[in-house]
Amino acid sequence: MARKAGTKNLTQLGRDATIPASPEDAVLERVPNPHADTNYIARFTVPEFTSTCPVTGQPDFAHIVIDYVPGKWLVESKSLKLYLQSFRNHGAFHEDCTVAIGKRLVKTLAPKWLRIGGYWYPRGGIPIDVFWQTGKLPSGVWVPDQGVAPYRGRG
Repeated sequence: MARKAGTKNLTQLGRDATIPASPEDAVLERVPNPHADTNYIARFTVPEFTSTCPVTGQPDFAHIVIDYVPGKWLVESKSLKLYLQSFRNHGAFHEDCTVAIGKRLVKTLAPKWLRIGGYWYPRGGIPIDVFWQTGKLPSGVWVPDQGVAPYRGRG
């Protein structure tokens, strides 16, 4: 099977790949955007994100939503999945995980605009939601609500 133009240098798609030991070890790959002349939103929803508390070592869970307006590049989704899975044994606070993911995507893709919402499940009885964005949203782009309800507990 012939590989599509711009994908010949991918190291993970279509190949066996293991979960990286850490986010720093993860290879985040990109492919050319076939519609670079069009402003649109690409969304990744990660409802079962896991990291580790850097103090207690206990697992932390979040629902992550990433929206971006691509420029010349799209993130290759298998590499994104492996990158996000690399946080499973990574000790970091909620704010650090959320913002680090956003910054790594910006560094790799140079999108026109990106936002990330980290909707974290309670730790010590307090849910922590973290939001970060960068770039200027092009006019006329439809940005849907991230669709994650605020944490309500049993109340």
